[in-house]
Formats: sequence, C-alpha cells, structure tokens
Amino acid sequence: MDWENYLIKQLQWSDTIINREAKEHVAREIAAIAKNGETIGAGSGSTVYLTLFELARRIREEHLHIEVIPASKEISMTCIQLGIPQTTLWNKRPDWTFDGADEVDPQQNLIKGRGGAMFKEKLLIRSSRKTFIIIDPGKRVDRLGSKFPVPVEIFPDSLAYAESELQRLGASEIILRPAHGKDGPIFTENGNFILDTRFSSIDDSLEERLKKITGVIESGLFIGYDIEVIVAK
Repeated sequence: MDWENYLIKQLQWSDTIINREAKEHVAREIAAIAKNGETIGAGSGSTVYLTLFELARRIREEHLHIEVIPASKEISMTCIQLGIPQTTLWNKRPDWTFDGADEVDPQQNLIKGRGGAMFKEKLLIRSSRKTFIIIDPGKRVDRLGSKFPVPVEIFPDSLAYAESELQRLGASEIILRPAHGKDGPIFTENGNFILDTRFSSIDDSLEERLKKITGVIESGLFIGYDIEVIVAK
C-alpha cells in the first residue's frame, strides 16, 4: 500500500528562482536530450528542479522510459512528486548528468556546493559519460573564488584539525556554515559539516590537496573535469 504523501505532493522549490524564463528554456533543451532506457544523474539547484518537470512531461506525453539518480533528498522528493522513476549508483551508471554551478572560470573549472550536495554531485559527474553544467551568465568569473568561498565538507569530529590544516594551506577565512531553520551548523546529506573557505588564489592542485586532509569528505572544487557548460540567457 502506498503512502498518501501529501507533504511531497505539495513540495515547492525552497527559494525564488532567478532568471526563471531562461532557465525553463534551457530545461526544455536538456530534457529533450533524454532517450529511452537512459539513466540520468540529476544534481541540485533550481535549473535541475525545472528540468525534472520537463522530463516528467515527456514521461507522461511520450511514454519516455528513464531512471534518475538524484544528488539530494530535495531532488529525490521532486522525482517522487512528479512520478519520475529513480535508481542508485549501486546498480546503474549514469549515461549523463546535468547540474548547476556557483562559479565557472575560463578553463571551465567550477566551484559548487552552496546547496551542500557537492559530494554526491561529484560522484555523479565522475561516474557519468557526459555532464552538462547549466549556469546563468553571472556565474562566469575570471578567477575561481572571486564571488564565493570553497565549500569543504568535513566529518564533524575533524573540525579543529581540518581548520588548522586549511589554514596551513593558505585559507584566509574559514566559516562553519550555519543552518537556517535550526540552531547550530548545517548538516549535509551525509551528516557532515561544511566549512566555507576562502583562498587568495586557487591553483590546479588545491582540490587534490584538500582531499588529503584527514576528515575532509569532499570539496566544492571541480578542476579539470570533462563537462559541457550551457548558459541560460
């Protein structure tokens, strides 16, 4: 017997969707790529959310058969709301993944993680044969870190050690990301903390050096990944 799921049926995006018309146009373009039998990785963010509605429309109207691997619980609940079948990385590899980004430099390196799901997002991208990154024009930067800090997901017990090691790597500011709607810090999808960390410069080795810190689960740096950037104009 199925649950009624009233709360999920009434689910809406948690924030105002900026540049919605342009994002809806790109969402239609991305959804049009989907082919029968494909497994698709879905990151997080408002454009991913809007793309799910277009995929759901194709499932209803065209009897499209796909499965989605979501990067966050919010995206997973939206799939349930829209009737989009889901699967996991345990039994399927994504044919392709679509996601957003917070910053994109001229070499197509990324900062991601304002939504706190960068670990699963990175795992989806690494597992996929092709990845589309959908951004607003304002996400283009000349230098990574110009607008946003680098999110670093850490195991909670490693807080003090990770702070000292990040300082050793040259971090100029480290903030334990606070939650909204609850007291204390935010917890990621994996039950970890996020340290929003600023660096005066970000070189090609920083992503790897961050991962070498004991207690760091993942960072929001995506350097040298095989992606295609699509700009919503």
